[in-house]
This record gives sequence, structure tokens and C-alpha cells, in this order.
Amino acid sequence: MNSDKFSSATTWIKSSYSGDNGGNCVEVALDFPGAVPVRDSKDPDGPVLMVGRGAWAAFTAGLR
Repeated sequence: MNSDKFSSATTWIKSSYSGDNGGNCVEVALDFPGAVPVRDSKDPDGPVLMVGRGAWAAFTAGLR
């Protein structure tokens, strides 16, 4: 899915561990219903990976 499918009201957030150095970063939109969209912060108009909420919860729990 491309980012143009999201409204301008969609709030994308970047990890607090990401710096402003232009490195490899992802953004997520946690306010999207039913799934968690994930995109490359350097390419906000590029493709978006849709992850189920359960899978996202398991992924972030594993990171902790």
C-alpha cells in the first residue's frame, strides 16, 4: 500500500531511538484502525507495510 492512501490527519511517529542523522528509520501510525502501518521515514510517499495489531504487539514485546 502507498502512503497516499492515508489521510493528512494520520499521525506518523518515529522511534525515540532514531536520530536526525538520516539513518535507517521507520515510522508507524498507531491511530490507524485494525492494523499498524509501517513506512520508511526517508520515503514518506513510498510503500507501507500493514501489520496486524497482534503481530505488532508481539514484535514490540520481543524488542523489550
